[in-house]
Amino acid sequence: MKQNVCMGIQSKMITGLPGIIPGGVSVTDFCAVTKMNSIDSKSVLDEFVKNNIGLIRDGLYYFETGDKLKIAISLLESGSPIDEISLVLDWRDFEGLTAEILTSKNFAVIKNMILTKPRMEIDVVGIRLGIAILIDCKHWKRYAPSSLTTAVKKQIERTKKYVEKTQGSIAVPVIVTLFQDKVNFIENVPIVPIFQFSSFIDEFYGNIEQMKTIGKD
Repeated sequence: MKQNVCMGIQSKMITGLPGIIPGGVSVTDFCAVTKMNSIDSKSVLDEFVKNNIGLIRDGLYYFETGDKLKIAISLLESGSPIDEISLVLDWRDFEGLTAEILTSKNFAVIKNMILTKPRMEIDVVGIRLGIAILIDCKHWKRYAPSSLTTAVKKQIERTKKYVEKTQGSIAVPVIVTLFQDKVNFIENVPIVPIFQFSSFIDEFYGNIEQMKTIGKD
């Protein structure tokens, strides 16, 4: 019975993901966005807070950028279907949490950096201790190995262009994915599942010799 209740609230939490909006959200607002009734809406909002996502103040539920993806990752780890969760996430959620994790680790962060001639965009750049991590966020629920290899090659080119345009820089290309089992490497470029990104950053400097590092000669 406990498992059925757990599965029931998990399903409602997935339905409630679009209602996690930065700022103050009332139960009425949440109902309007998610199309859930007020009883279920309050139950789901309280469950988010119980899971340390958001806080209640003056009758409103306050969320931050990245909270939606934090809940989504927790649901994935609990066995909820990735197909259902992917439908209610977008690339902004994904990039937002990636940037937030870097900020929490004392990195200077730039989102959506544009390089020119030729035009290239880097999703998230994190800089600390003289090394830049250049991240391509792949919000894919399914991908073929060949697609990931292509993404790696493109990120290497973006990293080379960044180094060319940034005096004295040393940079490491990284791909962050929505869901996979573990950190992997293609051409020494780390492929990191988002739920392991925080621990990857914690160990980054100790493992940097295993990664592709690009700097000016």
